[in-house]
Amino acid sequence: MKILIAEDDSLILKTIELCLKRDGFEIICCMDGLDAMEKIEQLNPDLIIVDIMLPYFSGLEIVGKVKQNKNPVPIIVISAMGQQTVVDEAMKLGADEYISKPFNIAALTAHIKRLTSMEEVVA
Repeated sequence: MKILIAEDDSLILKTIELCLKRDGFEIICCMDGLDAMEKIEQLNPDLIIVDIMLPYFSGLEIVGKVKQNKNPVPIIVISAMGQQTVVDEAMKLGADEYISKPFNIAALTAHIKRLTSMEEVVA
């Protein structure tokens, strides 16, 4: 399973990447929204993890564009901005989960497993 991670904090990106690789996932890393959008179109990931605050395209813009294209890929939004309006906007645009930073990697993995098993049931 391919997971695309769009996160501009290199330490957080590397931590998520290493933990998810250890769990057997193939990881695609992006440090900005432009790179993320290009890789989403080219590589068709099975799940997307996106930070809200990214250079070029925000996480909210990425969620909106992916879902506007009728792409059913599950999206987990992560952010240090725990404001309810941002959470509401992410969910309204089509995000499947919203996780506030700092977060426990085991909780993120549980969300990934739940969303990917949900995808298998739908398919």
